[in-house]
Amino acid sequence: MRPAWAVGLVFGGCCSNVVFLELLAREFPGCGNIVTFAQFLFIAVEGFIFEANFGRKRPAIPIRYYLIMVAMFFTVSVVNNYALNLNIAMPLHMIFRSGSLIASMVLGIIILKKRYSFSKYTSIALVSVGIFICTLMSAKQVASESSSSKEDGLHVFLWWLLGIAALTFALLMSARMGIFQETIYKQFGKHSKEALFYNHALPLPGFLLLAPDIYTHAVLFSQSEPFQVPVIGLTVPILWFYLVMNVITQYVCIRGVFTLTTECTSLTVTLVVTLRKFVSLIFSILYFRNPFTAWHWLGTLFVFVGTLMYTEVWNGLGPLLARQRTGAKAE
Repeated sequence: MRPAWAVGLVFGGCCSNVVFLELLAREFPGCGNIVTFAQFLFIAVEGFIFEANFGRKRPAIPIRYYLIMVAMFFTVSVVNNYALNLNIAMPLHMIFRSGSLIASMVLGIIILKKRYSFSKYTSIALVSVGIFICTLMSAKQVASESSSSKEDGLHVFLWWLLGIAALTFALLMSARMGIFQETIYKQFGKHSKEALFYNHALPLPGFLLLAPDIYTHAVLFSQSEPFQVPVIGLTVPILWFYLVMNVITQYVCIRGVFTLTTECTSLTVTLVVTLRKFVSLIFSILYFRNPFTAWHWLGTLFVFVGTLMYTEVWNGLGPLLARQRTGAKAE
């Protein structure tokens, strides 16, 4: 039941989180640092109260392991969000993060010496190709729209290449972090809430390096148009409302991901997160009225066929249908 509940948190929280992130990024593409800081601060405070019991509860996993995990997690979060500053459109941002399936499998083979069946390799390839097609088609549209307003094409292209390099680095680091988490949980047991707290509390001092940028965007957020929050009737700047909703949905999302890491292998977690990114992309296309072409439908087909192959649903359906035929004959 816990894995199913965690998957629900991942899809519900992360999909809505992407919407609020896109709303923020459309107004200020360089707001990644303040978004990351707000997310880390909220989750750290919640964990300090309810998980660490105001610092009185000793961690089950030694702090030195968390320091390694935190260095990876903080780096991945900051680099992924900062890539939005480097002429990386949101759909193209998803294209690299969806490649985590292949990165997780390759590093699993190299580091953990894992071996997978041919159907697993095929399913991972189909899912990755499907998401790649969908995001590439969306990225092309964004690029064509922005190219007409850019005068210095070479300058823009160089910044774009730097953004691609940053996303590639974050992709490999994220896959390595998933394998490290899997190894630690096998050694010390499953402690998802504890890991969630320490992964967000320990990196907080690192945001001092980003303080000027965070303050600048806080001022810009306060100058945005007023918005009356439904139900409670409170009026706040609309970008602060988007940020609060982004933080809350990110907490729901990351809570589901960390629960999954204690219940499933790193590859399975990666598959769930990748499918969530695909659903987020489709929702973003529909919500923001981006065109959904035949290429998008082809990508959708690849993703669902790959998912069915990975879960080996056909193997489960075979015996079930056989039992039904046997029962029908008996009657």
